[in-house]
Amino acid sequence: MNDYQIPALTRIGHVHLKVSDLQRSLDFYCGLLGFELMMKYGTQAAFISAGGYHHHIGLNTWHSLGAGPAPEHAPGLYHTAILYPERKDLAVIFQRLIDAKYQHITGASDHGVSEAIYLNDPDQNGVELYWDRPREQWPKDQAGELTMFTKRLDIEGLLNELK
Repeated sequence: MNDYQIPALTRIGHVHLKVSDLQRSLDFYCGLLGFELMMKYGTQAAFISAGGYHHHIGLNTWHSLGAGPAPEHAPGLYHTAILYPERKDLAVIFQRLIDAKYQHITGASDHGVSEAIYLNDPDQNGVELYWDRPREQWPKDQAGELTMFTKRLDIEGLLNELK
């Protein structure tokens, strides 16, 4: 059983979130974060993407219409991570959040392998916006093993990408 290893090119194709208000979630994911609405499934679900893929995020109210957020201290999805292609792209969305006075930013970290902005969506689902450093820049110990960490993000340096 331990001899199987998932193929290296396998990717997580999409995440499907239960939300309490479909339009409010579309306003956040499409209106603020810039995802494209690919299709709606009646008034209860929508499928959104980056770059025209059928969907990276599914949103539905099938079991959650009008409900409050999931309990913080219960099993479930910790956050959805959205990978941006370049550091400048992360700076652009961060500036957009600042300009919109988005009140639900919960953190900003440098993990050595990546830089990330953390926030909550309107249903208090965690969202990580991040970019990966090139692999050759990932921190490693003397044995060559990956050594990720969590440090304060250099926000000024990130926003300097916009100059």
